[in-house]
Amino acid sequence: MTDTHEKIVDQHEQLLIVDFGSQVTKLIARRVRESGVYSEVHPYNRVDEALLEKFSPKAVILSGGPSSVIGTGTPRAHEAIWRLGVPVLGICYGQQTMCAQLGGSVETSDEQEFGRADLEVVAKSPLFEGIADVGQVERVWMSHGDRVNKLPEGFEIIGKSPNAPFAAIADEGRKFYGVQFHPEVMHTQNGAEVLRNFTHKVAGFKGDWTMAAFKDEMIAAIQSQVGSGKVICGLSGGVDSSVAAILIHQAIGDQLTCVYVDTGMMRKGESEQVTSLFRDHYDINLIHVDAGKEFLGLLDGVSDPEKKRKIIGGTFIDIFEREAKSVGGAKFLAQGTLYPDVIESVSFDGGPSVTIKSHHNVGGLPERMDLELVEPLRELFKDEVRALGRELGLHDDFVERHPFPGPGLAIRCPGEITKERLDILREADAIYLDQIKKHGLYNDIWQAFAVILPVKTVGVMGDSRTYDYVLALRAVTSTDGMTADYYPYSHEFLGETATRIINEVRGVNRVVYDVTSKPPGTIEWE
Repeated sequence: MTDTHEKIVDQHEQLLIVDFGSQVTKLIARRVRESGVYSEVHPYNRVDEALLEKFSPKAVILSGGPSSVIGTGTPRAHEAIWRLGVPVLGICYGQQTMCAQLGGSVETSDEQEFGRADLEVVAKSPLFEGIADVGQVERVWMSHGDRVNKLPEGFEIIGKSPNAPFAAIADEGRKFYGVQFHPEVMHTQNGAEVLRNFTHKVAGFKGDWTMAAFKDEMIAAIQSQVGSGKVICGLSGGVDSSVAAILIHQAIGDQLTCVYVDTGMMRKGESEQVTSLFRDHYDINLIHVDAGKEFLGLLDGVSDPEKKRKIIGGTFIDIFEREAKSVGGAKFLAQGTLYPDVIESVSFDGGPSVTIKSHHNVGGLPERMDLELVEPLRELFKDEVRALGRELGLHDDFVERHPFPGPGLAIRCPGEITKERLDILREADAIYLDQIKKHGLYNDIWQAFAVILPVKTVGVMGDSRTYDYVLALRAVTSTDGMTADYYPYSHEFLGETATRIINEVRGVNRVVYDVTSKPPGTIEWE
């Protein structure tokens, strides 16, 4: 943990999430944070007595995981957790290892449960208070092959399902709870309320984790870390780097200089919007580098997507490093690293921690430049960053913007990148997003964009034959970008949008819609 991090989190009651490798552990942290409780995720093999003493959790949640408690050498919770005297909630694998470690047992079941299941509440418990009375049934989401078959001493059943007789258990005396289902996923009907009952009614959290408080505390922490030093920030124009820059500017004013590298592959009007926002509205020192010709020259003739990414990333670093030297005397580099990046950077299997992910536009800079990092968003999830942006006065139109990749339109231009194709794509993409906003669909969609294909087709316009590009439209719904499904537009919307693009953008005579989910596809095309 950095000093800045400790100064912030030490002011709040904290919940520790012990990670056993579940794909949805981050969702536990998000749900807990949403109820105003600060939480952190730590791999089970990094949780020892020293960490527990330093972190001093008010409660602990044990996550699910892919292992079997029955196997040898599989993950276990540190024994010191049971001696902390704080409430503990085990979820799925977390419930199973709790039972196995405290004197119960677990078996492999022929009657497995994957997906939706019905949980019958069989005993009164604060875990289900205000959610379901005894005898009522709740819809939950299960994903397990093993199940508890014997409870430790002091535990009782508080909920059961058709294939999990110990689907919810409690030792009310020690405030130890276990659930076989996953309350963190949206498929569990009242899962967020179950977690809130654990944090607020069982553990007694006040719920004092708010973005308003975080903003004030982080401004003080940045001032303490930076002192009178100069900070440079690589600005992509995206939500993360923009919020980080505005927060740092509120803390240290003119000690901050932002460098915005225009690669020539930005969306229509984006560079103008970024420079106006930072220079005119926030009065932040901004170096605007128009490097479009440089990038396009280096990308000339390149069609392989990985080569594109490497050229763009490497060139960005070279230009940023060059411009940063012109600032002179900078001691700090600001980045928009988020908490999911921090979680993913820690090796679950016990190997050494890998390098923390850098912002997509400034990856590699800390290794090449002798600068100390300032990462004011590293405790936050994306939705929290958006909330912080509103606290800083950013308009919803900006903070709710769809994700935009670091390489920009380059990866929405399969094949060779040319100025002509980029200009066509920019215009068509702007019309597409305008249509989405006009129909009130923008906030229902996780990400939407156009892709210009390296294919031309025959068309007819008026009495003339055309031979122009094909444009693909993409729109997906998602909660975290890990999985996604296509957005179900009406045929009327698609027809109207295609007509506008073909009529208003010279160079396109055919429009198609991508209905591939992730997996098997990815959200972006390259």
